[in-house]
Amino acid sequence: MTIAADTIAPRAKPRRGIPLLPLLLGAVALIVGFALPWIAPSKVAMSLMAQSLFDALLATSVGFLIRQNGRISFGQAAFFGLGGYVFAILIARSLVTPELAFVLALAVPTLVAFLFGLVVARVTGVAHAMLTLAIGQALYEVAFRWRELAKGDDGMSFNLPARLFGLPTRGLQDPAVMVVLAWSILVVALVGLTLFSASRTGQIAAAIRDNEERARFIGLSTTVPRALVYAIAAFIAAIAGILQASYNGYIAPQMLHWSLSGSALVMAIVGGAKFIVGPAIGAIVLFYIKDLAGQFAEYWPAIVGTVLVFVTLTMPEGIVGLASSLIGLRRR
Repeated sequence: MTIAADTIAPRAKPRRGIPLLPLLLGAVALIVGFALPWIAPSKVAMSLMAQSLFDALLATSVGFLIRQNGRISFGQAAFFGLGGYVFAILIARSLVTPELAFVLALAVPTLVAFLFGLVVARVTGVAHAMLTLAIGQALYEVAFRWRELAKGDDGMSFNLPARLFGLPTRGLQDPAVMVVLAWSILVVALVGLTLFSASRTGQIAAAIRDNEERARFIGLSTTVPRALVYAIAAFIAAIAGILQASYNGYIAPQMLHWSLSGSALVMAIVGGAKFIVGPAIGAIVLFYIKDLAGQFAEYWPAIVGTVLVFVTLTMPEGIVGLASSLIGLRRR
């Protein structure tokens, strides 16, 4: 698993100042996001787009792990589902205020991932992949079998509070509002990850990824930077889980299942895990491919599988990598 991750993670580059281009592109993308409900006013189109953006956030967290740590995780859905479960359970049972429930739904997965990262960062190869899978499936089994927690495998519906941080929550279940919100969060996350990669901490994490033994030799602590990357990735996944749970008003153990982690990993690789924006694009493209295939064929997974094989063989650096190569050829 480590070899596969190393082949799609970029080499560390010399540190530079804060890049202004991502900030400018992020500002433009935010403006585009606010225009989306007018570009595609259909509620069905908006609902599909909202769900694709949830996938994009989860895939972005997986791609960030690959890019910064050079590691592949099969348990990222654990933090996605944990964020949704903590928020829904606290809200449904009125254990704390809605604002504190939201903060805890972000803090708990982030803290768990950091502590988990302190351990798993010391493990490489197949053992690392199996450990992430085991942790994710352990949380899935708890949610699946503990009926008193959230009705077990039946899942649990819940009602949002009237207001959250002083704002009405009714819009969280409106497709157009959720698209704007999820799009904005995705853009902010991508810009933030870009700035992190350019920061000193990001460069240290990349140096550890490229040659951990040499990093230790020059006196760098290798465990904490890796654990920090796990925590940041979990934070993004938890945001996606909270958004999806709020939009659907429903949580289920499938939010924690390893198959969701595997799907997010495929999205990241198809889009191009070498690029920060690649996993998000891969997630959106694959979501709509699955939706279209499901409309025209009963055995749509076979169509999706064929597309994946084609993309993997013809675009080793993903969709964004292919686009980047084509742009470079045209410039030359």
